[in-house]
Amino acid sequence: MLVAAPSAEAAPLFGGSVGCVAQPANGNVRLCSGIAKTWDGQTKIDVNVVLPPQPAGADGPYPLIGDFHGWGGEKLGLADPGVQGWAERGYAVFSMSDRGWGNSCSASDLPDRLLPTCEHGYNHLMDDRYEVRDAQYLISVLADEGVAQPQRIGATGMSYGGGISMALAALRNRTMLPDGSLVPWTSPGGKAMAVAAAVPQWPWSDLAYSLMPNGRTLDYVADAPYKGPNGDAPVGIEKTSFVSGLFSVGATTSNFSTTDSEADVPAWYARINVGEPYDGDPTAESIVEQITTFHSSYYINHAEPPAPLLIQSGWNDDLFPADEALRFYNRTRSQYPGDPISLFFMDDGHARSQNKPADIAVFEARLNAWFDHYLKGEGAAPGSSVETLTTTCSAPSGGPYTASGWKDIAPGEIRLDSAAAQTIVPGAGDPTAGTAFDPIAGKTPCTTASATDQTGVANYRLAPTPAGGFTLMGSPTIVANVESTGPESELAARLVDVAPGGTETLVARGLYRPGAGGPITVFQLHPQGYHFAAGDIAKLELLPSDAPYARASNAQTPIVVSNLELRLPVVEQPGSLGGLIQTPVPKVLPPGYQLATEYLGGAAPVVKVGTAGLAGPIRATRKKLIVPLRCHGEGSCSGTIAMRAKGRPKAKRPRLVARGSYAMAAGQVVRLRLPLTKAGRKLVAARLAKGARRTKLRGRLELNDAGLPTRLDLARTIKLPRKHAHR
Repeated sequence: MLVAAPSAEAAPLFGGSVGCVAQPANGNVRLCSGIAKTWDGQTKIDVNVVLPPQPAGADGPYPLIGDFHGWGGEKLGLADPGVQGWAERGYAVFSMSDRGWGNSCSASDLPDRLLPTCEHGYNHLMDDRYEVRDAQYLISVLADEGVAQPQRIGATGMSYGGGISMALAALRNRTMLPDGSLVPWTSPGGKAMAVAAAVPQWPWSDLAYSLMPNGRTLDYVADAPYKGPNGDAPVGIEKTSFVSGLFSVGATTSNFSTTDSEADVPAWYARINVGEPYDGDPTAESIVEQITTFHSSYYINHAEPPAPLLIQSGWNDDLFPADEALRFYNRTRSQYPGDPISLFFMDDGHARSQNKPADIAVFEARLNAWFDHYLKGEGAAPGSSVETLTTTCSAPSGGPYTASGWKDIAPGEIRLDSAAAQTIVPGAGDPTAGTAFDPIAGKTPCTTASATDQTGVANYRLAPTPAGGFTLMGSPTIVANVESTGPESELAARLVDVAPGGTETLVARGLYRPGAGGPITVFQLHPQGYHFAAGDIAKLELLPSDAPYARASNAQTPIVVSNLELRLPVVEQPGSLGGLIQTPVPKVLPPGYQLATEYLGGAAPVVKVGTAGLAGPIRATRKKLIVPLRCHGEGSCSGTIAMRAKGRPKAKRPRLVARGSYAMAAGQVVRLRLPLTKAGRKLVAARLAKGARRTKLRGRLELNDAGLPTRLDLARTIKLPRKHAHR
């Protein structure tokens, strides 16, 4: 006659190592907290799983949201209102302290950090093969245990957590192994796993570009890799104030390795801070290859579309600006026009963002609708779109402005033309303005500086804004003749709003490594949504450095700029403001780039992806591996490449000789010159030492091309230099 009430607690998770307890003060959602072992069977990961209140019927499986922490943080729990809210609405919520943070082997995780359980628990800098795979594995265990629905997985997080959720979306139903190869994502019990939707917040898609931009990303091209479509773009300019701050946090609270060359963050930081020259330096080039290959979602093989993505970025986020979302958005919409991907831009994110609660509430409504539809099947399908709110200092943010695509968010354009040559002098610029606009020292987008034109800086002013004002919405674009005698020089651009009182406010900024320059150079400042009030003046400043935000070049030379055109995208219609607003002119397309589908007009075809293949024998010098590749098909080619070889016939396993990435146009042939690893240099030297006749080294070439469904693994011979060759 007695009916037993169901227990308010769930069974322990992760094989019994993580217990679950109901939380009466939190509406009886259940918190499961503790240590789990990840895919290698040894490394400890500190996890939280929050489950809905105990139901009267079946307890799961639930749609699951993975919520990932930022740099310097740790696993998220009930103190996070999003976690509590999702659990109350029927989601299981997973969070973990990434390797090297919190109780996952951080500096304070003693004595465990010194034990075998933390031997590989150091910070891998959000590596697809480690931190991302940890998340996939632990979520898949929850699927085996009946907690999570294996095909109803969502991912979100801010900053570092935005980076991991971008990677999870790009991988979707695949896992990256330590050698870089991709395999289907399956649970230990054999369940097919997949991310159904992701909402990255303040993410990066290209970590190298985020930290050291070279100015080669354009918001209207289909593909924008770090080294450019031809693979010859220079290494960029360090965002010093951010990079030094981030490293300091990691060095004191995380856990860095100094023996793993693929995760030696202290060594990378030390080399970058030595400064120019970067190009041609094997160490600097190898850092770029490592970061783009394994730490950036943009370079994950995209032969399959990503999970439906809603990406949120901040106009005034000087660390991971809106470019990071646009790069991924343009390629996805060009390659997979029907795959859902949306953008939400507002004044939110890292410094100098204001993070207004009212704006965050608008975005969170979109976030919840995205997950509800793609994870639970509730509500109408939120198709691809762009939504923006503007930056304001005292009034509520303007908007929201909406459009079906990035191109349509700004139907009008304001242009300024200046034929006169202006010289940018090394060392010029007012340091007080630089400090005011630094994201660490300046703090907010409302900080002002003197509007006096600086000597040795190129200055360009529009006429005072007419009555009604105009609203910038997008990326200020510069087209000019740039003459530079120093390939390691840099050019910093700032668009400012000059008020009638004589002060200026930073609106947008950008960093550009011009190399030799040219008669038609095009680069952009970070996108912005900003209203110029009547009487204000939009002014462009071109400086030799944006210190202390950016590192000044070791080898700055004078830069002469002439025939400059500044293009400002605006929300007003062409013909308005007495004809000031014009119809946008055709985009300037540097060699090798293709327009994103949105900008092709009409019923645009899908941008095709080619496949790369060898175009001749592989050769080696004493320092580099030379691999000729040809891009076959009608589309561009991009991917990663690695060469492994055995030094001795009885060697247990082949050694990594060289590794790198490539991007090239359809039909193009390139000769990749990949720096040899330390092991590669030793192999070549040892073989040459045995005599001039031993001029070949047998190995295996691994080609992970975006146009190939699986990695290509080829047995190939490396032709070595003659015994007395020195290069």
